[in-house]
Amino acid sequence: MLNVIVTDPPRADLGQVAKLAEYGVATVHEAIGRTGYLGPAVRPNQQGTRVAGTALTVLCWPGDNLMIHAAVEYARPGDIVVITTASPNSDGAFGELLATSLRAHGVRGLVMAAGLRDTQELREMDFPAWTAHVSAQGTVKETPGSVNVPVIIGGQLIRPGDAIVADDDGVCVVPRPDVDKAVTASAARVAKEDKNRKQLADGALGVDMYNLRPKLEKVERISYAEYVKRAGEGS
Repeated sequence: MLNVIVTDPPRADLGQVAKLAEYGVATVHEAIGRTGYLGPAVRPNQQGTRVAGTALTVLCWPGDNLMIHAAVEYARPGDIVVITTASPNSDGAFGELLATSLRAHGVRGLVMAAGLRDTQELREMDFPAWTAHVSAQGTVKETPGSVNVPVIIGGQLIRPGDAIVADDDGVCVVPRPDVDKAVTASAARVAKEDKNRKQLADGALGVDMYNLRPKLEKVERISYAEYVKRAGEGS
């Protein structure tokens, strides 16, 4: 593993990133072609929080949080720290003290494929975190890793400076060059859903709105009495 700290990666425009936060993970993920979702294993430590920011990536050795401490020096307001390990590990590499340090530097939250601890304290201090594991097991501070290099979580490539959107549904990454396009696509999707929502509220059927009836042509409609009769014959 290359041991480096990249001090000045380009970051997505925070104004545009803030717009992504208005739409949320499910909308952004769908709008950009159902890509970028980190998967169901990365779950929120809290409920009712939605944030977006720029990725400050950290690659640690298993059971070691040295590089998280190193990353704090390079954090900028609006960042979300994204942490993974060189091989799978669930040790509690991040807790309340590191959150306190990151908050002092304007960091908006945390996404990690390793382990989180001090979960109650993090909720009480309103520091949002999304994690693959919760573990009281501590870590050491011994082995150099990297900061602001590309990392992979949930099969998704995350580069430093990419946009990260996180809420109750999970986490989505939007590549830095695609943020403007994602904002436009998300706005269009919301407008379309607003129109559909009104039709559904007025009693329209989804099978008609979405032209699904042709897909159901081979599904036979029968009465309950007929269903019971056929089910009995097949038992």
